[in-house]
Amino acid sequence: MASEFDVIARYFTRPAPEGTLGVGDDCALFSVPAGMQIATSKDLLIQGRHFYPNVDPEALGHKALAVNLSDLAAMGAKPLGCLLGLALPNVDESWLAAFARGFHALADAHGCPLIGGDTTRSVQDLTISVTVFGAVAAQPALRRDGARVGDHIWVSGALGAADIAYRLLDAQLPTDDSLLAATRRALEWPTPRVELGLALAGLAHAAIDISDGLVQDLGHVLSASRVGAQLQFDALPVADALQDLDHDTLVRAVLGGGDVYELCFTAAAENDDHVRRAAARVGVPVTRIGHVTEAGGLQVFAADGRPMSALPRGFDHFPGS
Repeated sequence: MASEFDVIARYFTRPAPEGTLGVGDDCALFSVPAGMQIATSKDLLIQGRHFYPNVDPEALGHKALAVNLSDLAAMGAKPLGCLLGLALPNVDESWLAAFARGFHALADAHGCPLIGGDTTRSVQDLTISVTVFGAVAAQPALRRDGARVGDHIWVSGALGAADIAYRLLDAQLPTDDSLLAATRRALEWPTPRVELGLALAGLAHAAIDISDGLVQDLGHVLSASRVGAQLQFDALPVADALQDLDHDTLVRAVLGGGDVYELCFTAAAENDDHVRRAAARVGVPVTRIGHVTEAGGLQVFAADGRPMSALPRGFDHFPGS
């Protein structure tokens, strides 16, 4: 059986970029471009909570890094490198090879090399920890507290598919193999919007990735910025596979569904065309879904013009605590 150090050498040691000290020393070393700050984020993925034991390991490697790159995207940060922590119940070399393949492919695509981490044996099940580092200009870094009254609110991509896939896999919805097949990739192979975040720097006023649901995460922006918002439900970009869902299931998936990893951002109304051109340059669809108001709170209006009541909450690891 491969030792801890064999695992690191075979699957997680690659040549470091010039000027960087990567895997193999007590610390990694990397430089930050002059005049920029470090942006960093960490996410944990725990078996049984964030993924199922039978998940495709290549997809899991991809997602483990993607969820962190999404945080850099929300700040308009350029990736610099990442750290990986793995607590493994055993050494399965075919599993490790596939996991590493998915992880490194996304790292290469975004210039975010693996430069260090830790590997250990877990008592039970698998736990994954990833930390990412990026570089961002101090001004104008994208933050949650920059939304301004009158801003238009935008969202990238399409909403709801990942939530439906999760709920199908978790038996919260009746079995529907065709619907699962149409939504599962959104859950297991999310696309971090790094290029869009970079394109929005200096254009958007505030941004957040909506990994815990549109209502909840946009609410964080509104709270930090001390403003309110109005959204039009019919304007929301719903994933094509969800068109035949009943209304209540659709509302929960689109407004409250997590694991989205799209960006929600605000920008001055007069910059609508600039936003569309910036998004088109990087090949990411964006949709204007509402506007920022002076009054606090979030209202979502139905097609008949009436405000929707009892908006779904997003994901919370400790609800009610």
